[in-house]
This record gives sequence, C-alpha cells and structure tokens, in this order.
Amino acid sequence: MTGTGSGRTFPRRLRHRLGHALGDVFALVYLALCAGLLVWATVVTALDSSDESMAGVIPVFATAPASFVFIVLPEGIAMFVVAVVFGALVNATVIGWCARALRRGERPDPTL
Repeated sequence: MTGTGSGRTFPRRLRHRLGHALGDVFALVYLALCAGLLVWATVVTALDSSDESMAGVIPVFATAPASFVFIVLPEGIAMFVVAVVFGALVNATVIGWCARALRRGERPDPTL
C-alpha cells in the first residue's frame, strides 16, 4: 500500500511543471505566433487554385525540429496540423523552461 500514491505524484508534478513552462509569456507569444502562421498557411493554401502553394513550409520550419517527427507520416491536412501543433508545444515548453531558468538565476527551483 505504500506505493499507491507515488504513481500519481509523478504525472501531477510533470503537469505542474509543464503548466509553468507553457504559462510563461515568451512561450505564449511563441504559441500565438505558430497559431497565426498555421491559420495563414491554411488560408493561403485554400485560396490558391494552382495547388502549388508552399505556404505550409513556413509553419513547419517555425516549429522545427519537433514538427519533423510527424511530417513523415501520411500526407494530409490533419497530419500537417498535428505536426505543427506538436512542434509548437514542444518548442514552447523548451522556451518556457529556458526563460524560467534564466529568470531564476542561481536560486534553486521551488517546484522540484
């Protein structure tokens, strides 16, 4: 019975730390920029009648390298959106952690 609470502590702590990282202002600005690029690329591609639009490359590069993980999966708008969203979330988490660490400086992290 002693191990029942420890299984739930790790995911709760991870969610707490991810929430702090994604709640950072720099991470939120990055997520808003990626969402804007995704909407822009979707609209430009939908309005282009020649089917030669390369607008989708911009959000993928903005969310690289994590977006490349899903970009190799089957082609389609759904996988494109999943790749960009996954890449944006991973990169925003890293941005948030870095910003928090730089603000913290030499002080220990209180969430550990």
